Amino acid sequence: MIDTLSHLPRPDAGAAELADRFADLAPPLTARQAALESARCLYCYDAPCINACPSEIDIPSFIRNISHENVQGAAQTILSANILGGSCARVCPTEILCQQACVRNNAQECAPVLIGLLQRHAIDNAQFSEHPFQRAAASGKRIAVVGAGPAGLSCAHRLAMHGHEVVIFEAREKAGGLNEYGIAKYKLVDDFAQRELAFLLQIGGIEIRHGHKLGDDLSLSELHQQFDSVFLGIGLAASKRLGLADDAAPGLLAATDYIRELRQTDDLSQLPLARRCIVLGAGNTAIDMAVQMSKLGADDVNLVYRRGLSEMGATEHEQAIAKDNQVRLLTWAQPEQVLLDDQGQVRGMRFARTRLDNGRLQATGETFELAADAIFTAIGQAFDGAALVDPLARELQREGERIWVDAQLRTSLPGIYAGGDCTALGQDLTVQAVQHGKLAAEAIHAHLMLTVEAA
Repeated sequence: MIDTLSHLPRPDAGAAELADRFADLAPPLTARQAALESARCLYCYDAPCINACPSEIDIPSFIRNISHENVQGAAQTILSANILGGSCARVCPTEILCQQACVRNNAQECAPVLIGLLQRHAIDNAQFSEHPFQRAAASGKRIAVVGAGPAGLSCAHRLAMHGHEVVIFEAREKAGGLNEYGIAKYKLVDDFAQRELAFLLQIGGIEIRHGHKLGDDLSLSELHQQFDSVFLGIGLAASKRLGLADDAAPGLLAATDYIRELRQTDDLSQLPLARRCIVLGAGNTAIDMAVQMSKLGADDVNLVYRRGLSEMGATEHEQAIAKDNQVRLLTWAQPEQVLLDDQGQVRGMRFARTRLDNGRLQATGETFELAADAIFTAIGQAFDGAALVDPLARELQREGERIWVDAQLRTSLPGIYAGGDCTALGQDLTVQAVQHGKLAAEAIHAHLMLTVEAA
């Protein structure tokens, strides 16, 4: 249980009712719906949807396969580009990626082809008798992958395909990273992250060692000596702090900590419930937190952001989900003071109203207060510098907080690669992390084969 919220009550609804509330956000297409939707695709030459997909899935090709009732072929096409295509179909912001780029996304057509749902249909309905990708002949090379999130798993799978042996070091008791611990429960239901992991591991040649953390019982120096290459997929493990007095008071918690607890519990009725709730932030994590608290039975949920709606990281689609779940979106308000009751527990927050002045955010001088039983911060994740404390790790070139990499995901140290959120490349999206892992694996493989030929 989350200690800082232990004083809060539990939901009124029972476990069964709450489970229903957290059912699949976007129910899958039926075969008939998939057939009709796939028929809308124009199979564009130089399709803009492919260019908008970070993992470069051949979208027209897999949709054509669906229209020809070849679901197996559609899934094979998707997975060859994105081995985590099932989870990406569920969590990708398709509304700002492939579907936004769809040529049918215009006023005359009214709506783009529902690419995300078609991708999910293909993956969910393909019935492979064996893993669709086979390992090449053993290369004799061993690669260490640090972090079993989307980037690490994608990298490991592609390396295994090339015949390399891979050891993944993962700090937590389950693999999956963000998909397992950080996504709203209603987006990835039925333990999908673990089922997708089991499918990925069927290729063989991949070992996962749990309970090992870089900077704790692992050092980059040792991994570099013991393995032929190292891939770092360590993500952003730390939550940013408010920097206000009393920001560690009972009732104030990082949203990611609560979401992790929610995703791992078998009985939602045992979670602490803030009947009056404030969520600070503007991204998808803030939306996920606010919506889930509302689904648990909160009476008053306020998501507060210091700028305007148009500047929120969360898409309009995500904002609509929040509104549909009675979440109030309050903008142009900046946290000023955590308000405590006589027991030292959170009772609310004071905010300063803000505005833009010549492009800079300024306080107007006005303030207001919101009552709350708990405050959840979703103001961003930070790089955990403690992971890179050994002498070799300290030599890694940084770009801001994150690890610098080139276009081939190579760090400044030979033989060490990195990808996903711990780098400054691209957007902090699951699909982007998958692509990083895939590209890094190809770069690692190419380098290792060159050294073999040279020998």
